[in-house]
Amino acid sequence: MSKVPSPCIDVCKFKRDGHCIGCSMTKAQKSAFKALKTDTHREAFVELVVAQQAVMGRYAHWEKAFEKKCRKKKVSLTIFDGTKAA
Repeated sequence: MSKVPSPCIDVCKFKRDGHCIGCSMTKAQKSAFKALKTDTHREAFVELVVAQQAVMGRYAHWEKAFEKKCRKKKVSLTIFDGTKAA
């Protein structure tokens, strides 16, 4: 199985107080994700990003784009309401 992919959906425009308009991560968060080695840590990080998006709002487009990315990489995640993605 492939590694859990980055929450980044390749928009990379940092306009919302330093947060990307595509995925809500900051540049520091993107760097931190790259340093994570285990899928458990990577999946937990994605869950934190989802929680961050819920607080910040305006990220409804992200879930569909990330699910597509996971399907392409053949990765199953349990991040959306406890159900499997991909």
